[in-house]
Amino acid sequence: MKEKENKKMDVLIEDVMKQTELESPSLNFTSNVMQQILADSKSSATVYKPLITKTGWVGLFLSVLALVLYIVVSGDSQNSEWFNAIDFSVLTKFNLTNLFSGIKLSNTTLYAFILFGGMICVQIPLLKNYFDKRLNM
Repeated sequence: MKEKENKKMDVLIEDVMKQTELESPSLNFTSNVMQQILADSKSSATVYKPLITKTGWVGLFLSVLALVLYIVVSGDSQNSEWFNAIDFSVLTKFNLTNLFSGIKLSNTTLYAFILFGGMICVQIPLLKNYFDKRLNM
């Protein structure tokens, strides 16, 4: 009984397939689909917006420049006794070569610092590439 139903169904499907025409997509179907995918993939949620805009940086720079110019121009009229009271001879006695001479590090600590520095130098470019690719998607 099932075989009869299956044969009837097969005949019906064959008739329907013969009567329908084969549809084909337009010539530029792939390019239309890719354009829609690219348009949908651009998200406005990952748009980079700096914390300080260019006009903010210009304003900050001009403010600091104005402050420096004000100090330079009005420096003659102010009393500079506090400036003469500072002992700058410490800077001439400062010896940079003997700065870290008293520090003793074991070999293990030295190797750990070198390995840590090397790993940071490797990871920074990798993470930068990862986040650049993630933001460009």
